[in-house]
Amino acid sequence: MQTPVIGVIGGSGLYEIEGLTDTRWEKIVSPFGEPSDELFFGKLGDIQLVFLPRHGRGHRYSPTTINYRANIDCLKRAGCTDVISLSAVGSFSEDMPPGSFVIVDQFIDRTFERLKTFYGTGMVAHVSMAHPVCGRLGDALEAAAKAEGIQVTRGGTYLVMEGPQFSTLAESNLYRSWGCSVIGMTNMPEAKLAREAELCYATVAMVTDFDCWHPDHDNVEVEAIIKVLLGNADKARGLVKRVAPALLAERRPCVHGCDRSLDTAMITAPEARDPEVLKTLDAVAGRVLSS
Repeated sequence: MQTPVIGVIGGSGLYEIEGLTDTRWEKIVSPFGEPSDELFFGKLGDIQLVFLPRHGRGHRYSPTTINYRANIDCLKRAGCTDVISLSAVGSFSEDMPPGSFVIVDQFIDRTFERLKTFYGTGMVAHVSMAHPVCGRLGDALEAAAKAEGIQVTRGGTYLVMEGPQFSTLAESNLYRSWGCSVIGMTNMPEAKLAREAELCYATVAMVTDFDCWHPDHDNVEVEAIIKVLLGNADKARGLVKRVAPALLAERRPCVHGCDRSLDTAMITAPEARDPEVLKTLDAVAGRVLSS
């Protein structure tokens, strides 16, 4: 059993939660390059929280230029067992209006300029992404959102576009026809990398707008999005503060197998594995490589 350490990825200021103690910023070094920022450590009661501003403080990185590999690697090195991702999105449904939250359970990855795996030549691994988020974390987040009085939808598909431009009307209508619930730019390859690092991962998609398919929102404007975003940030802080105690109990193996995703993923024969590549995997794959 392992005491949980909760990693939280989101916007700058998400870590400004009343009641956090023992706070500090700490630089974590990753073999995959520079993460978005230092990590912010704090305790909420007896549970350790680790926050990472996804775009860096001051929003320095675009969705494409975020170093997703370094971000996940650093959270793993910081001891995180679970990752809660909070992400601004547009909605494809009247039932998910601006200001509401969606706990998604599926993704469609339409990104094309990002490094999406820790593995490759010299150490190949194939993890399952059939169910890309942890249902245990999703259950806890749903209960916490309802307790906070947040309008929340459980389940839905998040279309991850490359960006940084917003959708064309044709794209927006296409993604709606596919049955997608929300659209954003940041949760891939984040979710894939979390699975490769054997981290339980769940996304809370925070709706800021209706995307351009909606007749009243045919031109997505940054100013309007930021206004809703600020309100969502207050809700997000309340959600994190509410969900943390629910995850406090000593952590047993994940019933969904998130923390054992590499058990059957490694395909490169031991004698063919590149020692230099293995050095970079000491955190994300240390459990299986050291056994």
